[in-house]
Formats: sequence, structure tokens, C-alpha cells
Amino acid sequence: MPGDLPGDRGEHLFGRRAVGHEGRDAAQRRLLTGEDLQLLAVEARAHRAIKPTPIEVAAGAITTSSGAPLEMVLTPPRRCPTTTGMGYEDLTAGQRVRSSSAATHGLFGQVMGLVAVTIGFTALGAYVGRDLSGGWGIAAFVGALVCLIALNGASRRSEPLALTLLFAVGLLLGLVLGPGLAAYVSADPAAVWQAAGATALFIAALGSYGWATDRDLSGLARGLFWALLALIAFGIVALFVAIPGANVIYAVLGLVIFGGFTAFDFQRLRRAGMDAAVPIAASIFLDVLNVFQFFLLLFGGGGGSRD
Repeated sequence: MPGDLPGDRGEHLFGRRAVGHEGRDAAQRRLLTGEDLQLLAVEARAHRAIKPTPIEVAAGAITTSSGAPLEMVLTPPRRCPTTTGMGYEDLTAGQRVRSSSAATHGLFGQVMGLVAVTIGFTALGAYVGRDLSGGWGIAAFVGALVCLIALNGASRRSEPLALTLLFAVGLLLGLVLGPGLAAYVSADPAAVWQAAGATALFIAALGSYGWATDRDLSGLARGLFWALLALIAFGIVALFVAIPGANVIYAVLGLVIFGGFTAFDFQRLRRAGMDAAVPIAASIFLDVLNVFQFFLLLFGGGGGSRD
């Protein structure tokens, strides 16, 4: 017939004779090899996603000797991965996770730096107040309490003021501890260094637990608050009543309570924003200071009753 392809072009193409004149473009599509059609169809899908292209239609129109469409034979039964259908939130999820992680680590570094500086002010206060009389020590303690109360409100209004109050708390509590630390250094210097080393290990261990755990520790913190009030009451009673091993009991219970507070505060640190840096630094500083005192009580001869 005049419309038939002469010569070799009238042979079977993929098991089917090319008959009829379909125009120049159709003949060119029919002369593509199977591999060419497969690659073109795959690339078309990768760039144009769901809607089939003319190349894909041509591939589906040509059948093999078994009667199956060429595309079904050559193309694996799965879609090529594309970004079609992914929204902005999906594409930026990884970036947001990385930004959040960087902010958390930045907050951790800032808080730990504030704790270290506050401890430095405490050491300065302890040195300055090593010969301080009892009356001045009580005044310094009351001043530290006032600064702590004011710090909670100042942290929401003025960060410089909050920082000033935080360092003032460290200095004033150093004045309170100065005479006692001077007595320990004169009587048993090793006890001070042992207490300092044990405090560092203790805070690191409990802080790591609080940072890593997925368990919500807020309920534990409420129970620890009441336990702290009970410990204070026990300490007051031990001042007037001779209780065997009162120092050891007091110190061990204090370590249990402030170990829980340490874990809770480090969990707060992991979940907090940058505006909470100063209050959390104050909490962790108080954890460190109390743990140090409890270890000092144990290492410095805690076998007797509290005086």
C-alpha cells in the first residue's frame, strides 16, 4: 500500500508491524528504541510529575509481542521520587530542627557561663567575708533572699538588671559562707577540695540525666519542694534536739532532694527559650551551692549532731 513503510522500515517494531501513515512525528516516535522511550518517559515523570507526556503516551501505545504495553515492560512498577506535593514546611523541616538544636546549645553555653561567673562572685564574697561577724552574715543572707525574689520579676523586664541581681546573690551568699569555709580550710583543707570535686561529678551526672531523659520531671519537682520544707524543719529541730547522726541524715536527704532539683533544672534548660537564661542560671547555681554544702558536711566530719 502507498502508506506502508518500504524496505526495512516495514519490519516488525517491537513485535508489531508499523503500518499506516501517521505523519512524520508519529513515524519518528515509532522508530525510537525501547531504551530511549524508557529513559525519556522516566525523565519526563521526574520533571513533570503526574500528568503523562506525549512520549509516555507513545510508549504505552506500542506493545510487545506478548501484547503488554512497552511502558509496562520497560518501566519498574514504581514512581520516580519527586518533590511534587511537598510543601514549604516539609522542605524546611530539617533546617528548623538544626536551628532549634543550635539555639538550645547556645542557651546551654550561656547558662553555664552565667553559673560559672556567679560561682566566681561567691568565691570572692567568701574571701572578703571570711572574718565577717554573725550579724553581718544574717544581713547578707536577707539581702540575697531579696535579690532572688526581685530577680524573677526583673528577668522579664530587664536582662541587665537581672544579671546584676544574679551576681549580687552570688556575692552575698559568699559573704554568708565565708566564715564557715574559712573554718573548714583551717581545720581540714582536703575536705573542701573533696566536696568541690564531688559536687562537680554529682551535678554533671544528675544534669546529664535531666537533659537526656524524655520523662517529664515537673511532677517530681512539686514533691521535692515539699520534701525541702520537711528537710528545713528537720534541720531546725536538730538545732535544739540531739539526734544521733543528724549531720549525715541531713546531708544525705539534702543530696537526694537537690539531685532531683538538678535534674529538673537541666530539663528546664533543654526546653527553655533564651529569655529564661538568667532564672535557670540562678536555679542551677543554688543547686550547686547546696550540693557543695551537703558534701562539705559529709567530708568535714558529719558524724556528730548539727551545732
